[in-house]
Amino acid sequence: MFSWLPEETQTELIDLAQRYGQPLVHIADLGTSNQFDPLDQKDRYGEVCMVIRRKNGRLLTMKKRFYPVGAYRLLTGGIKHGENIFDALLRETEEETSLEVSVERFLAAAVYRTTTTGEKPTFYTFAFLLNELDGTLHVQDEGEQVEEFREILPEELVERAAFLEQIHAEYSRAIGGSWRDWGHFRAVIHSLVWQALSSVE
Repeated sequence: MFSWLPEETQTELIDLAQRYGQPLVHIADLGTSNQFDPLDQKDRYGEVCMVIRRKNGRLLTMKKRFYPVGAYRLLTGGIKHGENIFDALLRETEEETSLEVSVERFLAAAVYRTTTTGEKPTFYTFAFLLNELDGTLHVQDEGEQVEEFREILPEELVERAAFLEQIHAEYSRAIGGSWRDWGHFRAVIHSLVWQALSSVE
């Protein structure tokens, strides 16, 4: 499943699964040859998805300033080439939320393919459940252009996935591609996270 990744990354994934639980693994054929952010970013091969459970039990989502109206989603952050997945998870959580968290479960691993990559994945998302411990929610990097955070119930992930799936096909210069393609891509991890949470809670 992860044979295209460097051996050290494959080894880390095995270790993370042993420590935090075997993730749901899903291959998503995006059905397009189009590239868009983050699939076309050369400084990363994938991303971590931070499923942050706040003290009230709700999950944290966010919307960036240039997103379509209502396009709130789970938080993600790029994994740099040569960077450990776990290190990226902690770094991105700190940069995007400033919250102190504990890592609870390795929920899901999504592997994405486009019509031009064939069997070879073009991108990866690794989702982890994190429990909020302390801190004040605040974005450290203003370049992220986060407009607003919003808390949702875990079962609302189904609604989020459906919303992202039906985003219109308008081209966006900000992502270098179609919002429809982006929404289809983003919907995948929301569905997987809900499946994973439903199976353990």
